Amino acid sequence: MTPETVVGLLAGPERLRVVAALVLGATSITELAEATGLDAKAVGKALRKLEDGGLVEPGYRLRTEALTELAKAAAPEDRADDHGYGDSDPKTEALLRTFVKDGRLVGMPAQRGRRRVLLEHLVQSFEPGVRYPEKDVNVIVRAWCEGGTADYVSVRRYLIDEGLLTRGEREYWRSGGWLDVLPQP
Repeated sequence: MTPETVVGLLAGPERLRVVAALVLGATSITELAEATGLDAKAVGKALRKLEDGGLVEPGYRLRTEALTELAKAAAPEDRADDHGYGDSDPKTEALLRTFVKDGRLVGMPAQRGRRRVLLEHLVQSFEPGVRYPEKDVNVIVRAWCEGGTADYVSVRRYLIDEGLLTRGEREYWRSGGWLDVLPQP
């Protein structure tokens, strides 16, 4: 059975109503007719078509396991966030997958070395050579921390303590972290 077969079987409104009634617990032609509002002849015809297609077993049992397998097969692959380090540094990519979900910081590593790697990724949100007022730095860091357990003030402090951002006269600027200087293909 393929996803296309199932969609074809469910495309008929009578068959779809019968499947819905089976899902809701109908176990006989009479119950199916009552639940669907169809006459017994239409229910029987729909059941035969569903049985021939492999979606219903004799005894009016919907093959839900087949539907589950087909749904899994047809579903798009669950791809983890790609942070751009995959081929060049799988350890960094794995660390970022742990602490960054959907562009948000969901936690902060306790280990200083791991925290440094995460902060070097985060500091890429700041352009080298640009001076940022504290308000703008807070907006950028808050965006990273939104919905996670990390406090934006602490993250800002970590960036400064690690030498990735420098602060002076109410301004911040990027002063560390790696730079990608090669042109993108």
